[in-house]
Amino acid sequence: MRFVVIGGGPAGVRAASTAARLGAEVTLVERDVIGGAANLWDCVPSKAMIATGALVNRSRRAELLGLAPLSPEVDLAALGRRVRDIEARLASSMTAQLESQGVRIVRGSARMAGSHSVEVTGPDDEVLDADAVLLATGSFPRIPEWATLDGEHVLSTRQAYPPPVVPEHLVVVGSGVTGVEFVHMFSSLGSAVSLIVSRQQVLPQKDPEVAAALETNFLERGVSLLKGARAAGVEHTEKGVRVLCDDGRAVEGSHVLLCIGSVPASEGLGLDKAGIDLTPSGHVAVNHHCQSRVPHIYAAGDLSGRLPLASVAAVQGHKVAEHVMGLHTREHRHLDYDKAASAIFTEPEIADVGLAEAEAFALGRKIRVTKVPYAANSRALIDGDPRGFVKLVSDPATGVVLGGSIVGAHASELVSVIALAVTANLKVSDLAESLFVHPALAEALAEAAE
Repeated sequence: MRFVVIGGGPAGVRAASTAARLGAEVTLVERDVIGGAANLWDCVPSKAMIATGALVNRSRRAELLGLAPLSPEVDLAALGRRVRDIEARLASSMTAQLESQGVRIVRGSARMAGSHSVEVTGPDDEVLDADAVLLATGSFPRIPEWATLDGEHVLSTRQAYPPPVVPEHLVVVGSGVTGVEFVHMFSSLGSAVSLIVSRQQVLPQKDPEVAAALETNFLERGVSLLKGARAAGVEHTEKGVRVLCDDGRAVEGSHVLLCIGSVPASEGLGLDKAGIDLTPSGHVAVNHHCQSRVPHIYAAGDLSGRLPLASVAAVQGHKVAEHVMGLHTREHRHLDYDKAASAIFTEPEIADVGLAEAEAFALGRKIRVTKVPYAANSRALIDGDPRGFVKLVSDPATGVVLGGSIVGAHASELVSVIALAVTANLKVSDLAESLFVHPALAEALAEAAE
């Protein structure tokens, strides 16, 4: 089986690794970085900077833990070296792993030259014959027509890891996951921040109670929220920039950061030569096996138009490799995207999985909702951070866990327990009777399940 993978992000790396272990002859083509541009140039560096900001915030609360007041200063040069070192180490380790498994890595840009042929342009041009192809080219930040990046005052997310200077006043456009993470990041590093919110709450797709908890934190930080405003233009001023909104409002700052989604990297792939059409949004339409309309050509990750999460992309890649190698003829469970856990690395962290309370009410579905505050948890009090809560959603008739939300420290780790319960159809009694460590934040999960 000659399997060609176009794109070395989470989907491509996982697919190549799995297929190679299953005996396929695998070639992976990547033009930028093994590990994926969206992953190593967006996700990983942003989380590294957020970790620095979180430590700064924690040091400011040192007195709560019995320490003398601390006043840390951010060293942008050192932070930049740290970010680049993490990227390099991850890319190097993934490359070494693939090569040890026999995956051939080709550097360059790939495009379909036919349904079974991939043309690579790079240091050494070549044409690859393939029995199966995975398209996993990812995405890149969306830049609106009304904004022109200059890399100095008007920035995309990839120009902010870290920026040349800590902005005196940063205007963030976009209140989705990426936008709120940047608000947290730069307010922690000392910037004044204004957030343009197109709806009436930040995180419009999330539980209103969760969004409200985050908004409260932002207001406590001094963040200015412009709700119900859509950015429509950027003007340069003597002191920086002015962002114009469609309702006539305007906000001035030293810098503006655009966090308004991503665009699938589907241009230039020669998909028409392979008989594949794109959706209006530029994605490749796929079925539950991640197959395109051409059965031996697959798409995964951000290009597939499913949940744009690295974790989802990696599992898609694994499933594609198994399907390519014929393992779907055995017992095979399709991905249930409604059960994917997600996290937002603000402070406090936010994480959720499965059915949300507001969603259930909108559907008219009967649910049982239980909630436990972090303030009632001994570990949260010991750590000096009792902000947040754990909320579980379950079926009142069967007790099966349907979903949950967590706002608080280490929510991104704790949600894995709820995700397992949702995926495995566990009951609240299974969580309530689990013998967790004491003292631990996880005890709040068991208490919420009672």
